[in-house]
Formats: sequence, C-alpha cells, structure tokens
Amino acid sequence: MWRYDQDLRRANRMKYRELDQLMQWVSSKNPCAFVTDLETGAQAFVDADTVSGELSLSDAQVSGVREMVDADESRMLQDNNFFVRVHNPPPRLIIVGAVHIAQALAPIAQVSGFDVTIIDPREAFLSASQLKPENTFCGWPDEGIKAVKPDNRTAVVTLTHDPKLDDSALSAALDSAAFYIGSLGSRKTHAKRIQRLKSEGISDDELARIHGPVGLDIGAKTPAEIAISIMAEVIECHRNIAS
Repeated sequence: MWRYDQDLRRANRMKYRELDQLMQWVSSKNPCAFVTDLETGAQAFVDADTVSGELSLSDAQVSGVREMVDADESRMLQDNNFFVRVHNPPPRLIIVGAVHIAQALAPIAQVSGFDVTIIDPREAFLSASQLKPENTFCGWPDEGIKAVKPDNRTAVVTLTHDPKLDDSALSAALDSAAFYIGSLGSRKTHAKRIQRLKSEGISDDELARIHGPVGLDIGAKTPAEIAISIMAEVIECHRNIAS
C-alpha cells in the first residue's frame, strides 16, 4: 500500500508540473499541444521546437501533432489512442494607420477574437483610436511590423493611403509568415503600388500575396462597411488556412 501511495503521489506531482508548464506556455502565447494517451494517461507537450513529458512520441507523431497546431485542430492522432489538444494564442491583426477605418476595424476584429495592434508614427492619430497603449505602436510602420513579428496566425492591413507608410509596412510584412496582407486603395492605386514594390526587387510571387483592393467586394462605402469587408476577408483567409 505504501508503494502504491508513493507512486500515486509521484504521478500527481507530474500532472501538476505539466499543468504548470501548460499554463506558462499558454500565458506566453506560445502555440503548443497537450498530448494524452487515453489508455495510460501519460502526457506530453509539443511546441515548434521542443517535446517534453512522460509520453514518448515518434518523429512522425511529433510531426503530426505540429501539423494540428498549424491547423488549429484538436483531435485524435491517427492510428493510436493519443488525443491532441491544441492550445493556440488568438490570431492577430496588425493595422497600419490609425485612420477612421481603423477605428471601426479594431473593435470588429477584437469582437471576432483577434488581438489588435495599430501602428502609426502620428501620435495624435493613435490617441484618437482609443485603443489601450499596449495595443498601439508609435513609430514607422516597418519598425512596428518587425517589432510585432507577424507569424502564420497574423494578418496585416495597411490603411494610410500614404506610400511612404504603406509601402514600408508591406515590404516588412512580405518578409514575414503573415497569413493575410491587405492594402487599402483602388485598383489603379494598387497597380501603382505593385510597380513601386517591384522596383525594390520584390518578386511577383511575393507581391501576389497582397490583397488589393483590400476586403471582400460587398459594395462597402462607409468606414464601418469597409471595416466589415476587410474583416470578412481576413476571416475567410484564416479559416481557409486552418481547414
């Protein structure tokens, strides 16, 4: 009985330790997965770089778990009794330009479950956005994009209509894994934008990543309507990637 109690306490300590590790990863917004053997109860953690825990996973299983993390999909791991629970941080939206459309887009994105950051070198514009300081970056867009570090769960939208600001942001965004990049402007404006960026040495394949004009074509006219069209396209791209 003493040995059984000792083993049980040891197992409970391991569960608490793994729970603590999970909480640390989730709080740090580190995409990861919690893998459980439903027969034995053994568990392991998997993120982009490491594997830890009492459950032994093959290279193929680790690869499968990481594919689920990328797809944001919790389910059974194929051909065994391992359940994979994915813990991903919220998707992010980086808005360049604290203009009227941004003031409508930010709350729509937040209600949709996105973490929002607005980048603008104009402090007065950022103050008008009414976002918390931790949701803003006052500085040049390329510096802001590099500081925020877009990943494959990040969308970037430029709204300033100023080539000095939008072009630098787009160049930095194209150098990231952002799943969506969009820029405000008419087809004529977008064509000129593409030519400018191409002259900087950006390839056609990379430039094809830019959605321009930004947003779904729903006949939007007002800032709020344009914001809705943008968010709809961002969600469409996000869900297509996750499916």
